[in-house]
Amino acid sequence: MTERGPETSDADTIYVFAVCRDPDPSDVVGLTGVSDDSAVSTLSLGSLTAIVQTVRAGDFTDEAWQARLSDQRELERYARAHHDVVSAVAARCPTVPLPMATLYHGERRVREALGEEADRFRAALRRIAHHAEWGVKVYAPPSMRDDRDERDGRSDRTDGGRRDEPHDPRDLPDTERTPARQVAPADRTRPSPGAGLAYLNRKRGAQERRERGQNEALRIAEAVDAEVGGLAKASRRLRPQPQAAGERRVQVLNATYLVAEHRAEELARLTRTLRERTGARIELSGPWVPYSFVGEV
Repeated sequence: MTERGPETSDADTIYVFAVCRDPDPSDVVGLTGVSDDSAVSTLSLGSLTAIVQTVRAGDFTDEAWQARLSDQRELERYARAHHDVVSAVAARCPTVPLPMATLYHGERRVREALGEEADRFRAALRRIAHHAEWGVKVYAPPSMRDDRDERDGRSDRTDGGRRDEPHDPRDLPDTERTPARQVAPADRTRPSPGAGLAYLNRKRGAQERRERGQNEALRIAEAVDAEVGGLAKASRRLRPQPQAAGERRVQVLNATYLVAEHRAEELARLTRTLRERTGARIELSGPWVPYSFVGEV
């Protein structure tokens, strides 16, 4: 939908934040938007309404926008300003947010372009009316990590045992000293009988415990998704987020759900119940503007 080009800095263009239904014009009063040059306002599209702001075209040329994308702080500032407008309007009426930096050359082009998408907007608005988006993240319960912790602890204890053993026979009491001539050099390095088999059995056991833990974590993730999904109108599974450096938690579910407003407390209770039942760490976030569900119509 974006129309961006080599406009001059003194030209104006229309920035569109969202499309909604029956907003009160007072809902946008006082919103800063992405520019200090003009106020956020509403633009009628017939039965729909666009939330817009007039901005300088020179601030949104391809070159200017690419420079902004490479500046993390500047990009975050624009993203926050965009989201603040969308959230304020969505709190008052069903709202379909548009991507950041959706621009058109004048009000006529806004009406033409968005009018072509009117059916999609109406369907999306019907779908998300009186609903909000909630995020659920599930991390593997501690039992899945016990094997790694146990191996680390066993390694520490083994190493510590070797360090604690005196290396000089003179450090031993007289009754425990063994004459040096009775200890052959090979005796100190020769593995005890069955040591290789014991090592392989330990490795095999550790692998089996890891697999059981992973299978249990995935089973929990599926169970949580099924129960929360049964309460929601729609859901989306997202890619699990990778572990950060030094992070011990293992994420096994990253999902988002479209939930009716009147079921928000029910969702919170269900999340608490699932935590107690599974022992997993379950994070619930929201409510959010349903960004994830406005394009699936």
